[in-house]
Amino acid sequence: MDRAFAVGAAVNLAFVVGEVGFGVAANSMALIADAAHNFGDVLGLLLAWGAAYLGRRPPTSRRTYGWGRGTILAALANASVLLIGVGAIGIEALHRLSNPQPVQTGLVMIVAAVGILVNGGSALLFLRDREHDLNVRAQFTHLAGDAAIAAGVVLAALAIRLTGLVWLDPAASLIVAALITLGTWGLLRESLGLALDAVPETVKQDEVAAFLASVPGVTEVHDLHIWGLSTTETALTAHLVYAGEAEDRRPHELSAELRHRFGIGHATVQIESDADAALCRLRPNNVV
Repeated sequence: MDRAFAVGAAVNLAFVVGEVGFGVAANSMALIADAAHNFGDVLGLLLAWGAAYLGRRPPTSRRTYGWGRGTILAALANASVLLIGVGAIGIEALHRLSNPQPVQTGLVMIVAAVGILVNGGSALLFLRDREHDLNVRAQFTHLAGDAAIAAGVVLAALAIRLTGLVWLDPAASLIVAALITLGTWGLLRESLGLALDAVPETVKQDEVAAFLASVPGVTEVHDLHIWGLSTTETALTAHLVYAGEAEDRRPHELSAELRHRFGIGHATVQIESDADAALCRLRPNNVV
């Protein structure tokens, strides 16, 4: 995965530099807007790469969970940078709509076509692991989206060449901005949720609670918390109340089943009797 981040960042950075230069030469706002988006992805790739490296570092006496949360912060920062870029693109595009300028459509189509190859090829580097890591999925989604947006820039330049309507260039950049916003919103919502210790979207808390309640001998589940330690690791804590003196509790088997069924790899369970539960100040589920 380190190689994928390195190759993706290097290739896209080289393309951004070239795209900005050709965008200025061609006087194309759509091309410059696409370059700004691609630069945001370069920053995202570097952030994600750094966070993935930190996530592999072992825990310490101070950071007992390690550095895994850095992957969440990287995804959140990536979404924020892209949305800031959307604002800049939108302002310049609106200015160009009121004052359209001629565009070198042939140059725009060539550069955007190269962008399809660069972004599409970079996205394939993250294809295999995208289902297991929000950080990796963010990179795949943005790079694949960039390839589609570059295709849109090609079509806009072709339309300008055929019709002579130069306002199509800033209009295309506004469409690019809208697509960036749509593609980024889900990432922003999910990464912000993880940063605020929300239940990861891949886990259904009611299903976890139902499973714990179905464990033989368990009469009640309370103080159940599920949150993301990183974009790939999920933690759980819960109090399980057993009727009488249950002999067969096997917490290690319970932890293994939580990992198998729900992908929860860091489970901590407190076992209580009815008498213990009566004194537990965390018993109501709305108490933190």
